Amino acid sequence: MTRARPNATAAAPAERPGTPAPPNVHVRAALTWLAIFPLVAVGMTVMAPITVDWHPVLRALVLTLIVVPLAVYLVVPRLFALHRRLRSRR
Repeated sequence: MTRARPNATAAAPAERPGTPAPPNVHVRAALTWLAIFPLVAVGMTVMAPITVDWHPVLRALVLTLIVVPLAVYLVVPRLFALHRRLRSRR
């Protein structure tokens, strides 16, 4: 017996009324940059004395291993929530 497959061309479910639309790609890019830049600047400053003799690729690897998870799981979601709260006040 075969199971029915969902229709790939079916429309996505409608958003709940009153739910704000997600920010456009330019706002998402700006918020992501606002998260990444300070993390990279602080990370480079903190790592500089320790990694002075390291190959630049190794420094970049270690820095991104720290910055990316911080940005993705902590900073960017908080910036998006702040943006959503500021937009809802308007």
